[in-house]
Amino acid sequence: MSNLRKTKLGVFGFGCVGQGLYNVLSHSKGIKAEIHKICIKNASKKRTLPEHYFTLDKNELLYNDEIDVIVELIDDPVAAFDIVKTALENGKAVVTANKKMLADNFEELFRIQQASNVPLLYEASSCGCIPIIRNLEEYYDNDQLNAVEGIFNGSTNYILTKIFRENVSFETALSEAQVNGFAESDPSLDIEGFDAKYKLGIILAHSFGLFVKPEQLFNYGITRINDFDANYAREKGYKIKLIAFCRKVGSTIAAGVLPQFISPESKLFGIDYEYNAVMVESIFSEYQYFVGKGAGSNPTGSAVLSDISALTYNYKYEYKKYQLHEDLRVSNDFYIHLYIRYNPSQPLPLDIFREIHEQYVSNNNAYVIGSVHFGRLIASGIAQREDVNIITAADPHIQNASAVAGKPEKELAAL
Repeated sequence: MSNLRKTKLGVFGFGCVGQGLYNVLSHSKGIKAEIHKICIKNASKKRTLPEHYFTLDKNELLYNDEIDVIVELIDDPVAAFDIVKTALENGKAVVTANKKMLADNFEELFRIQQASNVPLLYEASSCGCIPIIRNLEEYYDNDQLNAVEGIFNGSTNYILTKIFRENVSFETALSEAQVNGFAESDPSLDIEGFDAKYKLGIILAHSFGLFVKPEQLFNYGITRINDFDANYAREKGYKIKLIAFCRKVGSTIAAGVLPQFISPESKLFGIDYEYNAVMVESIFSEYQYFVGKGAGSNPTGSAVLSDISALTYNYKYEYKKYQLHEDLRVSNDFYIHLYIRYNPSQPLPLDIFREIHEQYVSNNNAYVIGSVHFGRLIASGIAQREDVNIITAADPHIQNASAVAGKPEKELAAL
């Protein structure tokens, strides 16, 4: 891509992120790029830019020879995939922030990039303005990773912070998150853990070289957290955060999204409001933490702009971990320490536990903290029970099931 003239952008969508991109681009002094045309779907909506910027016809962008880069910033993942695929096949570089679209079509988009030899960049799709994908691609390309985990969703972190710091209700905290532009248009994507799961799928490709479908990853959100769970956390001095994790255990990868108790000793304890944090654990560089805003117009817009800037220097992902062809796969055959709160009138099945560390039973609530087989937990249907809430213990202690097979188990008390 030539640096002699300004890179011309064709932008799809002018919502929260689109306006953020326009704002940060307007204040950037170094990048040679400008918005040429913006495709929208609602012509009657009042805009902050002159009318000549806008069109309802996607082909004015996709088949416009003056436009160098397509920037996809819409909510609809199906329409977004059509836009991105068409642009790549037409030889246009693409920047997107659409994590669901990527997660749903990741391997196909990888193949299209290889066939068309055109880059697709998507730093803004994962953890807001934290440059985690670029770091996984470049800094950790020759390092052997053990785990990547952290707070991948700014909306739920904002909600949980408001609940624990300010004692507001879940509904009030969610409403404030939406007003501030931190929550998705469909809040269930955030609060049920889907948004974090889509990001986790993207992270898996760049950390362990795995393309996985979203349905291969378990997600459990924050909507079941009640006063009993929150009071338990406060009594222990914990906070609760929604954590996405992928960890190498033997020759498999344990991965998922669940709420977790966070102790004051954890680096994640002080990560509040809309901030995200990513922990990378590797053999050579050990532990490193990345912290930044994970939601909001300008932070996400700045991540999009960073990708646009990288394209002006012909940058593209090399998918280095995938090219190593390591024999790894995502598996639920592992044990993890969990807190499971339930109604004592509806017992839990014993066969999901390897050992129990703590129990409590009252008239209305009961909980068990123990080592749970993740695959059996999912298969049991416990996660779908309305009376149940599941939270990862402060020390998850993830172990490969085969590594502990045959070792003596503590006697399991009747629940």
